[in-house]
Amino acid sequence: MNYYLLTSVILAIVAGVFSLARQLQMLQQNSYFASRYSAWLSDNFPLFPMFLFAVSSVLFNMQLYLWQAVLLAVYLLISVKSAITYQKKSIKKLVFTARIKRLFAAAIIVYLAFLSVYVIYRETIFGKAFTVVIFLLAFIPPVMTYIAWALTLPIEKAVAKWYVNDAKRVLKAHKGLKVIGITGSYGKTSTKFILSRILSEKFNTVCTPQSFNTPMGVVRTIREKLLPQTEIFVCEMGAKNVGDIKEICDIVSPDIAVITSVGAQHLETFKTVDNVFKTKFELADAVALKNGDIFVNGDSKEIYERTKTEAYKVYGTSAAFDLRGENITYGKDGAEFEVTLKGEKLKLSTRLLGLHNIINIIGAVYLADSLGVSKEDIKYAVASLKPTEHRLEMKSCVKGSVMIDDAYNANPEGCLEAVRVLGSFDGMKKVIITPGLIELGDKEYESNFALGLEAAKICDIIIFVGKNRSKPMVDAVNTTEFNKDNMFVAESFAEAMSIYSNLADKNTALLVENDLPDNYLN
Repeated sequence: MNYYLLTSVILAIVAGVFSLARQLQMLQQNSYFASRYSAWLSDNFPLFPMFLFAVSSVLFNMQLYLWQAVLLAVYLLISVKSAITYQKKSIKKLVFTARIKRLFAAAIIVYLAFLSVYVIYRETIFGKAFTVVIFLLAFIPPVMTYIAWALTLPIEKAVAKWYVNDAKRVLKAHKGLKVIGITGSYGKTSTKFILSRILSEKFNTVCTPQSFNTPMGVVRTIREKLLPQTEIFVCEMGAKNVGDIKEICDIVSPDIAVITSVGAQHLETFKTVDNVFKTKFELADAVALKNGDIFVNGDSKEIYERTKTEAYKVYGTSAAFDLRGENITYGKDGAEFEVTLKGEKLKLSTRLLGLHNIINIIGAVYLADSLGVSKEDIKYAVASLKPTEHRLEMKSCVKGSVMIDDAYNANPEGCLEAVRVLGSFDGMKKVIITPGLIELGDKEYESNFALGLEAAKICDIIIFVGKNRSKPMVDAVNTTEFNKDNMFVAESFAEAMSIYSNLADKNTALLVENDLPDNYLN
């Protein structure tokens, strides 16, 4: 046995496992969909390791095993350092969930199987072929990523099916539980938390946490959060493909629906706004089967044009709606407005910023009123609302400046509204940090161009993130009279914050708009 070659093989396997970290991180950020991971990979394929694989192959064929071992030792060091560096620098780090652990385990099992073949058949062509495969998998980790994903897929489907059936069992055991489904292209998370806060004044209420709006996120909430005393379950439902909302509805069987918006969101998968509408209204179809109430946001143009029937309870700010907010006034500390409940006007105040938050509150108020929450409880709950984390959330920042954290906002209208909120900070230096918008298909350039124009109109300093991604916004700013010396393009959010730190003072207001995960930054 050539021990230099054996050393090379072992070093390759260890390096291959470490190099998987980055690939599995991106697979995780793309919701474990191989197609979405492939789209990311097309722009981020690891070319340098391919060069090292070519060098290693030459050394292997020339039987220069000592030098190959040296090369593999260097590659191992690079792999370990890269895995650690990516975790430190990443906005959204790799989370070692049970599924990620199974993927790593599958990869290790494959490596060990190939190693066994090498040891047993090392003197044959068959054994040498497996040796080359080990080097290939180590230097080109996407290949092993696909293998591990394919091997574990049947297990993941079986696990998911068991969890779904268990969640259905839990729901069935909750006699009298009322399920409220909330979906929309945007506004659903904020509306969920607003509605849950108001309903909690009267009912024992549970809602899906954070952005747990996938089937498995909903299932996890049901299994971990629902208690025997729970009276209302507020369930956020997200979607990227036609049928996604129906899949969640089949699990939770909602009694009431809230549809916050329909717009140009996730068009890379939906393709058309009509498909977005069809998918969001899968929730309405499910609730209609139970003759439940369907609340829809009439201020969303795409909804209003399609729902001019008495089947829907339309809310918003237009005088044409029975469920409307009126006499809206704004300030830096929030807003005041009126609603009419059972013929009586009720004046409400909130610390939440932005018109879209007012609309979300209006819908939640009318739904809560329909379930019997008192006017006094509604008024108190609305006044005590706190911003949803990372959604127009006010924070202190460097050098005494103020940050408007809108990192989770990723829709065209919401981003423009956030810039307008920044504009309300009169007498302060206004700064925006943003990488722009994603997953808007052929509308992506147009929407980012509009965001750039709005930023140029309102901001004193603009910091874009991503050399390529920011191009539409840079193009927009360049069409205006904005001082180009005050426009910066950073490669990362860390660099953007470094630029900002040198420009900030206690009279500065910063808007952080749409903090994209790493798989989108370029």
